[in-house]
Amino acid sequence: MKWYVAHTYAAHEFKIKEAIIKGIQGTDIEDKIGQILIPTQKTFHIRNGKKVEREKKLFNSYIILEAELTPGVYTFIVGLPGVTHFLGSGKKPQPLTEIEVNRLLGIADRDKAEAEDYNFIPGDMIKITSGPFSDFDGVIDKISEDKQKLTIKVTVFGRVTPVEVKSDQVEFYK
Repeated sequence: MKWYVAHTYAAHEFKIKEAIIKGIQGTDIEDKIGQILIPTQKTFHIRNGKKVEREKKLFNSYIILEAELTPGVYTFIVGLPGVTHFLGSGKKPQPLTEIEVNRLLGIADRDKAEAEDYNFIPGDMIKITSGPFSDFDGVIDKISEDKQKLTIKVTVFGRVTPVEVKSDQVEFYK
């Protein structure tokens, strides 16, 4: 089975996932669909002076599913209300590469960073350990081309602010 990305209406991702699960039960395509993912990330917001945890979708309007994409499976999924199309060229869905799938599943091989002395990827939750923003928590937004500077999104006075720090000034959030 390969992994595919289906585009949905905004805020319909969980409804589509449930519709697929319920729709395939007891049918001949049940064994042709594997996992269905909606990648989320825990974020923290300050609301009324309190730190509130919330789950944020990483890819709005997209679901990622493992499937053996036969014409019957394709027709079933695209026929669901709220699904617009699969990602790919024309009507031919493009499967994700193994590297993309591993990254989505969180099993990216961080030790395989060739000639790099850091092991961060965009989207990682980190804590700044030194400098003017020490003890701030944030999410890596960008990594510079020389691999030494990171752009981190931190919340300062209730607003998300991008901060640039060196890769040796941060550690993984625990």
